[in-house]
Amino acid sequence: MKAIVVTDQTAGTAGMKLVERPNPQAAINDVVVQVYASGYVGTELTWPSTWSDRVGHDRMPSIPGHELAGVVSALGYGTTGWSVGQRVFGLADWYRDGTLAEYVAIEARNLAPLPGDLDFTTGASLPISGLTAWQGLFEHGRLRVGQSVLAHGAAGAVGTMVTQLARAAGAYVIGTGRAADRQKALDFGAQEFIDLEHDALEDIGGVDLVFDVIGGDTGKRSARLVRAGGTLVSVVGPSEARPTDGLAVDFVVESNRDQLREIAQRVRDGRLRTNIGNVASLDDAVAAFNSPERRTGKTIIQVRR
Repeated sequence: MKAIVVTDQTAGTAGMKLVERPNPQAAINDVVVQVYASGYVGTELTWPSTWSDRVGHDRMPSIPGHELAGVVSALGYGTTGWSVGQRVFGLADWYRDGTLAEYVAIEARNLAPLPGDLDFTTGASLPISGLTAWQGLFEHGRLRVGQSVLAHGAAGAVGTMVTQLARAAGAYVIGTGRAADRQKALDFGAQEFIDLEHDALEDIGGVDLVFDVIGGDTGKRSARLVRAGGTLVSVVGPSEARPTDGLAVDFVVESNRDQLREIAQRVRDGRLRTNIGNVASLDDAVAAFNSPERRTGKTIIQVRR
C-alpha cells in the first residue's frame, strides 16, 4: 500500500515521504479499514507517540495521521459488531501506525458507523476536533447553560467546534485569534472576538470556562480571567498558571463511540458544521503539509475517491 512515513524528528513535515509499505494485519479485536479520507494535525510530529511506542522503543518509520473515514476490509480474531464493507470513521491509537495510508489496522472500539449521508471527507474531519471540543467542554469543563466561554483559536478546526457546541449548550462565547480570523470566528457563532495581536485580553473581564489551544503566555493570562469555581481547560499540556479559585485541567482526547455518533448526528441535521481548510490527495499530501499558505481549518487527505 501507499503510505506517508516520517523518520527524522528534526526535519518536520519536510521529512515526510510517500512510500510503499506492507498492508497491515488485523490483531485481536482489530479492524482493518480501507482509508478513503484521513485527518492530520499539524503538531503530530512533536508528539512522543509519533516516534516511540508505550515503553519508549523507537518505532520509526512511523505513519502519522489519526483520523479516518473509510470502509471495513477485514476483521481480526474476536472482533464483533462490524462487517466487511461497512462505512466507519474514528480515531486511531496514538502509538500505532496511523491513517495517512491506504489501509490502517485499528482497534474496533475506536470506530463508529459513518452515516450514508455524510461523505468520507466530512467524516475524517470530525474525530479529533469534535471529540476534543466535546470532552473539553462537557466532561472536563462541566459547562452549564448561561455560562461564558473564552475559546482560543476560534477560527481553527477545534475552536469552531468549541464555539458551536458551547453556543448550542446555552453559553456565551468569546472567540480569540488573529485579526484575519475575526469574521470566520463570528460566522461559526462567536458572539465577541478578541484580536490577540492588538486587543487587550483582560478587557473581557471574567469568564466561567477558558478553552486553551495556544498555551504559553496566553494560557497564563487566561488563567487570571477564570471566575471563582470556573475552569481552564487545556489541550497543550499543563499550564504553569492556575486560576486563583478554579480548576485547571489538561487532557488528551480519547475515542468515544457514543460521542462520535452524537457529533455525526449534529452534522447531519445541520446543528454542527465542520471546518475543512484544505483537501489534498495522498500523492500530494507532503506538498500540502509543507505549503506556506496559512489555513485555519482542518487539513484532510483524500486517500481514495
